[in-house]
Amino acid sequence: MERLIEKAEILMEALPFITKFRGKTFVIKYGGNAMAKADLRTAFAQDILMLKYIGINPVIVHGGGPQIGEVLKSMGLESRFVGGLRVTDKKTMDVVEMVLGGLVNKNIVMLINRYAGGHIRAVGLTGKDGGLIKAKKLDAEEYFRQMGDFRPTELLDLGHVGEVDYVDVQILKHLEEDNYIPVIAPVGFDLEGNAYNINADFVAAAIAGSLKAEKAIFLTDIEGLKDEKGNTVSSINVEKINDLIKKGVISGGMIPKVKACINALEHGVKKTHILDGRIPHCVLLEIFTQKGIGTEIII
Repeated sequence: MERLIEKAEILMEALPFITKFRGKTFVIKYGGNAMAKADLRTAFAQDILMLKYIGINPVIVHGGGPQIGEVLKSMGLESRFVGGLRVTDKKTMDVVEMVLGGLVNKNIVMLINRYAGGHIRAVGLTGKDGGLIKAKKLDAEEYFRQMGDFRPTELLDLGHVGEVDYVDVQILKHLEEDNYIPVIAPVGFDLEGNAYNINADFVAAAIAGSLKAEKAIFLTDIEGLKDEKGNTVSSINVEKINDLIKKGVISGGMIPKVKACINALEHGVKKTHILDGRIPHCVLLEIFTQKGIGTEIII
C-alpha cells in the first residue's frame, strides 16, 4: 500500500506541470548514450510518447556522429575533424545524408511508432522536406572565433559543413495538427540544392526559436553544467554561463552546446535544459518533478 501511495504522490507532483505545459512545444535534441544503448532508447521513446499523450508537442532533432563514423570506416573513408567539426567533402556528405536522413532517422521513427498507439505517430524529416531547413556554408573562422575555446592550428575549408540560415516551420505546424511527432535529421539545403551537415544542437536551437517553443532540451553524456567548485548547478543564467566560459570552467565540446542554448533563448524560447541522457526517463524527471535532474538555463 505504501508503494501505491508513493506512486499517487508522484502523479500529484507532476499534475501542476502537466497543466502548465499542455499545448506547449518542446524541442528535444537527442544523441549520445541515450541513442546508443537499447534500454535508454526505449525509455526515450516512452518519454516522448508520454509528452504527446498528455498534450505537449515534442519535436525531436537527432545527431548521429558515431554512426556516420562507422559507415565511413566501412567504406574506407577517413573521418577528419577540425575543432570538433567533421570535415565534409562531397563523398562524406553523401554518407552523412544517407546515415542521418535514412538509417538513424528511420530507426528513431520506428522505435517511437513501436510503442505508439491510436492516432499518434512519428514521422521522419530532413531539411529538404517542406523546405524545413534552409542552410548556408559555415563561416569556419567566425564559428571558431565565437567558440573561443577551440583553437585549431589551421582553419580549413570544411566542405559541406553548414549553419542554419532559415527555418520554415509550416510543415511542423501541419504535423502537430495531425498528431504526428516530427523526428528531424540535421541536414540542410541551399537554394541550389547543395546539402550541408549541421551541428544538431544548433539545428535544435534554430527550430525551437522559430517555433517559439516553451523549452529546448539537450540530452548529453554529463550530469549538467558545473560551477567553479565542480558542483552541478540546477539553474543558471546566460550572464553566469559567459563568466564560466571566460574562466575556462565551461570548455571544449560544452561551449557549442551552451551557445546553442543561448541562441534558443535569444530567439524566444522560455527555458533550455541540459540533461544527462544516461539516466532513463531523464526528460520526464526534469520536466515533471520539483527538483529536476539537470541544469536549466534562463535569460
